[in-house]
Amino acid sequence: MSFWSKIFRKQDVQTAVLADHQLALTMTTRDLIALGIGAVIGTGIFILPGTVAATTAGPGIAISFILAAVVCSLAAMCYAEFSSALPVAGSAYAYGNIVFGQIIGWIIGWALILEYMLAVASVSTGFAGYFSSLLSGFGVHLPRAISGSFDPGHGTYINLVAVLVVLLVGAMLSRGMRTSMVVSRTMVLIKIAIIILFVGVGVFFIKPINWHPYMPFGFKGILGGASTVFFAYLGFDAVSASAPEVKKPQRTLPRGIIGTLIIATILYVAVAVVLTGMVKYTRLDVANPVSFALQVVHQPQLAGIIAIGAMAGMFTMMLTMVYSSSRLVYAIGRDGLLPKWFGHVRHQLPNNSLWVVTIIVAVMGGLIPLNQLVNLVNIGTLIAFAFVSIGIIPLRRHEDINNSGFRVPGYPVVPILSFIFCLVFMSQLSKETWLMSGVWFAVGLIIYFTYGYRHGHSTAKQPKQS
Repeated sequence: MSFWSKIFRKQDVQTAVLADHQLALTMTTRDLIALGIGAVIGTGIFILPGTVAATTAGPGIAISFILAAVVCSLAAMCYAEFSSALPVAGSAYAYGNIVFGQIIGWIIGWALILEYMLAVASVSTGFAGYFSSLLSGFGVHLPRAISGSFDPGHGTYINLVAVLVVLLVGAMLSRGMRTSMVVSRTMVLIKIAIIILFVGVGVFFIKPINWHPYMPFGFKGILGGASTVFFAYLGFDAVSASAPEVKKPQRTLPRGIIGTLIIATILYVAVAVVLTGMVKYTRLDVANPVSFALQVVHQPQLAGIIAIGAMAGMFTMMLTMVYSSSRLVYAIGRDGLLPKWFGHVRHQLPNNSLWVVTIIVAVMGGLIPLNQLVNLVNIGTLIAFAFVSIGIIPLRRHEDINNSGFRVPGYPVVPILSFIFCLVFMSQLSKETWLMSGVWFAVGLIIYFTYGYRHGHSTAKQPKQS
């Protein structure tokens, strides 16, 4: 087999579908929506509507959220078709491996590893900040030495709370998805209840004058706001990672993905409308606009409740992302592109990959300052979105795939539009983000050509000879 034939060999569909038979089928549509909401609705819902309204879109931020949801729904529908046609572990990595070939699958997988792990590590530090603030309200203050990343010059050595919360998430997931989903559903309900509480209380303090002018920055500001809040919806793709553990995946996975996006859009728009109605948008460029708005209307007692909602949001996001990244690493190990030890399953759970991911993320969250790396989450996600979007075309043409479930409407226009929008959003990222991502992918290619190229399973489908 030639070099090019080997790196672009496509995984056999039957082999991929049957590879995960050891995993337990426990998850329902309700579980998937809980996972999706857990990933998508985090602290951003308490921050983005205010700051983006103040700096970019004005009260028209609600339209920005709707536009971003429309764009995101294009990629969501592509994910829904892939998950219906190929209910396999690994999400976009596995899809790329089957329709584009091994090297493309590896690049997508490497991008997703970056997205998931950095996202969890950064959120764990945010959770630690909220938790410390909550403790200080009761007069309890954590020692400085265990309250920040490793920086001896400023007296901090480890962010202990960030480490412990990630280890707690890993321990929960190691007990199986049934237990984890009970916690996840409970946390999601708490989070949604607190959002509804804010909307329900805030609506009585709306002053329509605060919505004028509605588009102070013009339609350009609305579009700029849409490109910014687009990233608020990232995370629904994690739902597709659960494919081999889902009951009736052809029906359940599309419902989970699209249901997540619909619910998230309703919640984001509701918060944006109420928040900009309560307080003039020019005053909302603060770190905690929702709490600030409650202070302005003399409802400070609700600010503490909002903090609990933020912590619940961060916890469910970490749960979803650690779960998704562990299934991704499991799938890559299963296929031989990483050591097969990562692909081992015991008691119907891939706990080897789970604990490696958990420990790496805990170390990152506890010791490494992540401020400059968070933008890499966006590029990892958009690369996966772009490949999944354009991948619908070879998926439809694949001779071994007969999808009787969800299919993207408006084919091929919708997948192509989704692909173009992903490229446009990627073009908006900074040079520093592209430079750091270049280093990450260079490391990934070194790993692929020194290990994965030689150890990738020979069960992959061979290209037809002309």
